[in-house]
Amino acid sequence: MVVKCGPAPTRLAFLRARIDGAVVRYLTGGAGAPLVFLHGWGVSTKTYRKSLEALADRGYRVYAPTLPGFGGAERLKVGRATLGHYADWVADFIRDVVPAHKSQGVTLVGHSFGGGVAITTAHDHPDLVARLVLVNSIGGSAWTDYRGMARTLRERPLWDWGLHLSADLFPLRQVTRVLPVIIRDAVPNLLRNFPAVWHAGNLARGADLRRELEVLKQRRLPMIIVWSKRDNVIPDAATAALRAASGEATAITVEGTHGWLLYDPNGFGEVITNVIGAASAIAQESDTLIADVGT
Repeated sequence: MVVKCGPAPTRLAFLRARIDGAVVRYLTGGAGAPLVFLHGWGVSTKTYRKSLEALADRGYRVYAPTLPGFGGAERLKVGRATLGHYADWVADFIRDVVPAHKSQGVTLVGHSFGGGVAITTAHDHPDLVARLVLVNSIGGSAWTDYRGMARTLRERPLWDWGLHLSADLFPLRQVTRVLPVIIRDAVPNLLRNFPAVWHAGNLARGADLRRELEVLKQRRLPMIIVWSKRDNVIPDAATAALRAASGEATAITVEGTHGWLLYDPNGFGEVITNVIGAASAIAQESDTLIADVGT
């Protein structure tokens, strides 16, 4: 009996580059259109390895740097730890590491805190980003408290953030499989770079990026927003604010909690591939319509 096997899964490798005078490790692999992934708060690229390999398996050349201050990486210089400076760092990374950015720009994907950095990068460096994908992203700055009152996320108590963060990242059905990976990444990171991690958390709480999204909408940058139904870290009010500011960008709601892409890497690869394909088709139709009107 002959057993037919499919192609071997893509394995990503860690490489090193020097960005802004410091050495950075990044995961890369795959072949195809360039896709840059920015990780969430408290962890590093290593936590997302299986999810990123699922993207590489679907025809992308993945580049995933560990952001400054996370995963043992050197933190941004004192006084420069803002979303704008994170965006400048990402722009330097793209220019130095991703050769295809000159000809076609990159698809920039950000999860959680990385989503806020991705929005700012696309806003501040429009020549580098061809498409923006936000996965359970910060930046909506909206929260509904327990009395049903609309408030900003900065007003959300820290204890409430912590309560929902632990429940969302460590669902009982997945805890034995994913928890060891997160602990191996997050705990050393907190011990090595606690001030940087804490500061990034405060940036996430206070991030209001609706104005930046409105500018990106005016530029007609293709944008995709992905959010999960049981995300209590980024509440639905914040995601609704993102969607409104982006002009109702291509949006999809999936099952799961804030860390759903860690528990279902294959599902993540499929969702991102599908929404990018759909958004590209819509953009092409829009461009064709504009060209027809112009003639």
